[in-house]
Amino acid sequence: MTNIKLNPKFLKGFLKETQLEDFLKKSVEAKKLLHNKEGAGSDFLGWVELPNQIQGKQIKELQETAEKIAGNSEYLVVVGIGGSYLGSRAIIEANSSSFDVVSSNKTKVLYAGHHIDPDYHNELLDFLEDKEFSINVISKSGTTTEPAIAFRTLMSLAKKKYGESNLKNRIYSTTDSKKGALKKLSDEFGLKTFVIPDDIGGRFSVLTPVGLLPIAAAGIDIQKLVDGARTMASYLKNENDPYANTSCLYAAYRNFFYSVGHKLEILVNYNPKMHYFTEWWKQLYGESEGKGKKGIFPAGVDLTTDLHSLGQYIQDGERIIFETVLSIVSPMKNLLIEEVQGDPDGLNFLAGKTLSYITNQAMKGTMLAHFEGGVPCIELQVPQINSEICGELIYFFEYACGISGYLLGVNPFDQPGVEDYKNNMFALLGKKGYESKKIEVENKLKQLD
Repeated sequence: MTNIKLNPKFLKGFLKETQLEDFLKKSVEAKKLLHNKEGAGSDFLGWVELPNQIQGKQIKELQETAEKIAGNSEYLVVVGIGGSYLGSRAIIEANSSSFDVVSSNKTKVLYAGHHIDPDYHNELLDFLEDKEFSINVISKSGTTTEPAIAFRTLMSLAKKKYGESNLKNRIYSTTDSKKGALKKLSDEFGLKTFVIPDDIGGRFSVLTPVGLLPIAAAGIDIQKLVDGARTMASYLKNENDPYANTSCLYAAYRNFFYSVGHKLEILVNYNPKMHYFTEWWKQLYGESEGKGKKGIFPAGVDLTTDLHSLGQYIQDGERIIFETVLSIVSPMKNLLIEEVQGDPDGLNFLAGKTLSYITNQAMKGTMLAHFEGGVPCIELQVPQINSEICGELIYFFEYACGISGYLLGVNPFDQPGVEDYKNNMFALLGKKGYESKKIEVENKLKQLD
């Protein structure tokens, strides 16, 4: 069994069991497509069996590299965008102190290349000027604009600080096994290189070196992360009852609500450490399902914080929303509210209660209010957050995403739409080969003036 439970209590009245049956039957067929590699995008299904294929030798190599980084660097800069950094950041922040400081045996992970803001990158270079740092650059091709720009500037600083001959002790690349600009550069400088598998897309790559090296560098147990994913993978593969298979059930609920007009799903968490987990989830589902003018729009809210900003819309706005709540049953640590003499803030009614208990009641009250306000709520219960349970969550959502995409009738494993903005951007920036496109784009912009 796994640690993740789906509670349908706050779905009562929004659908009849018979309405879900067709989606559940189709979810079992979609499950077969994943394992038999017979559906759309079957060339990118390497992640399905990945947890069972990760060898102890691979884990050891990643851990040894992480230890080498920790031995000479206060900071590791992860250079990547989208799936090249979101998964590792999600796991690192979920399993780290909110106020972590650098210690002698732990490397602080920083991020670059996930946007092209000049202030951020200038501030990063200034910050690193007098710090000991290493770089993990992650890119299949090495030519993706945002990370390529960031890596160019960071490599220049590393050359200046450590000398060109020492770059191999400071830069680690995760890229294609045979081709591409980054592979060529890695070979030229003798960099330690890890491989991005050909049959795994970026948003499904957390359990490859793309995610595992930065996670290990942050001091998190990647063996337990893989173990959690392996437990979930075995359960989902072998459980053919869609009511018991949580990924099938989640995918069926999502597609049912989409079919009746709930076009937007919000992933809700009550723990700020899970913010980047939500960001990873948003890419996973948005890039996988948003095709052919179809797809549930994935959004995220951090509660109770966003109850004071978006709460009004969720409660009383247009009824196009359903929500999935990540409910963490037991925090790692707790805090007791003490009684204050005179009760100046009127909070003595909370005296003797823990913050965990208060959060749990706030969550229950919010779900009930949203339920009564016409918002279906899928509650995903997990006992606590640690590396093993994060492994389960990662695989659960990946597997459900593949099933859900097939239920929707799209290829969940390509992303043709992201090329449109790139083509326009390259044309405007004057990239070679885009000369005619540049004229076309500039004319279209002039027509809009």
